[in-house]
Amino acid sequence: MARHQLYRGDIPEGLDFGPAVAVDTEAMGLNPHRDRLCLVQLSSGNGEAHLVQFAAGLYEAPRLKRLLSDPAVVKLFHFARYDLAMLYRYLGVMTHPIYCTKIASRLVRTFSDRHGLRDLCKDLLGVELSKQQQSSDWGALNLSEEQLRYAAADVLHLHALRARLDQMLAREGREDLARACFEFLRWRVLLDLGGWAEEDIFAH
Repeated sequence: MARHQLYRGDIPEGLDFGPAVAVDTEAMGLNPHRDRLCLVQLSSGNGEAHLVQFAAGLYEAPRLKRLLSDPAVVKLFHFARYDLAMLYRYLGVMTHPIYCTKIASRLVRTFSDRHGLRDLCKDLLGVELSKQQQSSDWGALNLSEEQLRYAAADVLHLHALRARLDQMLAREGREDLARACFEFLRWRVLLDLGGWAEEDIFAH
């Protein structure tokens, strides 16, 4: 069984995630202007998840911020557009460089319209994820064991998904396109937070 460790307010000193760390967030809802960040999940891909819980208004976390902005560490997300917005809004750092498995899937799995994390884990890894706790109260002071297991599961498979999707991107000749999308995403997030979330500014 995968292991997870919960911390309050920041990761401990000396925690090493290697060249790539999987990252996910849980919040009170999906609106970064309204719904506060509650939890950040991290994994180096070794079967362990490190969960950082935040109390309302307490987002100092200097060690976590240093990791998220470290140019030598790639941050792996699924639907990075949302997570980057939450992290920037509450921690004040624009996470970079990044890799988004949802974007990669949309670029190479054009035969499917199913690009959710649960779908990718099932189709590419043969892993069944439970989404039972997806809409639970992440602002609770004491998170349940079921919530912690759910949160951990969201980062445990991103390294393996990246490896499979990288193979498909190379096969279809779309590696450069993926890298360009990942690079642009931080600017897309700033547009979202600035009020252009729904408007396509590239349209006529």
